[in-house]
Amino acid sequence: MRVLLVEDEEKLAALVARGLTERGGVVDSVTTGTQALASARGGEYDVMLLDVMLPDIDGFEVCRRLRAARVWTPILMLTARTAVVDRITGLDSGADDYLAKPFAFQELLARMRALARRGPVPRPVMLEVGDLRMDPAARRVWRGSTELSLSTRELTLLEALMRRCDQVLTREQLLALAWGDPREVTSNIVDVYVRYLRAKIDRPFGTSTLQTVRGVGYRLTAERS
Repeated sequence: MRVLLVEDEEKLAALVARGLTERGGVVDSVTTGTQALASARGGEYDVMLLDVMLPDIDGFEVCRRLRAARVWTPILMLTARTAVVDRITGLDSGADDYLAKPFAFQELLARMRALARRGPVPRPVMLEVGDLRMDPAARRVWRGSTELSLSTRELTLLEALMRRCDQVLTREQLLALAWGDPREVTSNIVDVYVRYLRAKIDRPFGTSTLQTVRGVGYRLTAERS
């Protein structure tokens, strides 16, 4: 098995690389997101082990860029960030599996074998709700043929809504999905950003797809009115 290991913790990287090599693996190790992008695009790997916290580009962004470039190598994220929202972000960024540190080496091997058996699997990279389209990897959004300019937070909030089309999401759910730690902000920030989104994705086009469900929260629908 040929493995690309992306890990900036020197001791952990050495341990994992040695363990894999002793079991017949061929391991290429890099320590930054930039190196990971160059290596993954230039080599054929059975599995990529990707840390989230890297010194330059984080693992989430590495995933997004690789999937945008149509690199479908199975990616197993390794990270000490174990919150549900982090796991969701990792998987939504294009990762295939997520393993929290510290981990048992035998579990790592089992997960790698499962991913290697699956092999590179091309997957759709576009989200579509009616004529609203998003490329999550490239962080671009269109209404019909018109490309929209959204802030990073607006993009994150819209992605959460698009992935759950027609599902009513409470403010608390949206806080967790788009802000990470709800304790760091107040729930009315959701209302503020919903207004921002409506001003960009609905109002200029005479649509009302981002709807308020009174007393509950918000939903995004393909229906137009």
